[in-house]
Amino acid sequence: MSEFRIKKRKNTVVGFLFCLMLLLIQCKNTYSGNVLLKNGDLLFVTAKESGLSGAINNVTQKQKIASFDHIGILEKDGNKMFVLHAAPKGGSQKQDLKDFIKDQKEDGQEVIVYRLKTEYQKIIPEAVEKANSMLGKPYNFNYILDENSYYCSDFVERVFRAENIFKLESMTFIDPKTGKTNAFWEEFYTRKNLKIPEGEPGCNPNGLAGSDRLERVGSY
Repeated sequence: MSEFRIKKRKNTVVGFLFCLMLLLIQCKNTYSGNVLLKNGDLLFVTAKESGLSGAINNVTQKQKIASFDHIGILEKDGNKMFVLHAAPKGGSQKQDLKDFIKDQKEDGQEVIVYRLKTEYQKIIPEAVEKANSMLGKPYNFNYILDENSYYCSDFVERVFRAENIFKLESMTFIDPKTGKTNAFWEEFYTRKNLKIPEGEPGCNPNGLAGSDRLERVGSY
């Protein structure tokens, strides 16, 4: 084999390996679990069984497969990915996806990905832009809607409000097993010297997950 052909073959192999390396890097940046993430995906965090997480799930769970206590919206910016969400630590924020996932894993929680159905995908760019405009507001620790602070599902509901993707519902703090106000929430609002906002408009991650305009696409 001529020296020219040997060099040509080596260059071809090197080029192939380089392309493969780039592909693997790209996959690493966009893929984990069984989901290839898309801009505007909704990341739901599974609920714990106790504490605030368990209390939220206790009075809001509607489906056996939907047991969530937090939600954020994904933004893809080139090869970078962020989660736009409202959290007790940091308020309404833009967090690197890897840090967001790490936080959930450290708490023993999983991330489940939901996606707007095809006919609603066209609204994603405007929704992500809206989410970015809402950053910087403090977290709403009272879970009573106002214009100066947001809680997680409130943040996401507002992002898609113009397109009516989600609906505000009458909040309830009744334990479905006892028919009485959940003890956690009774103590929670008593400490704040606030009346339990039973029946007032609001939203929660489990309610959002039940929207017929979303589809569950897998775990991340």
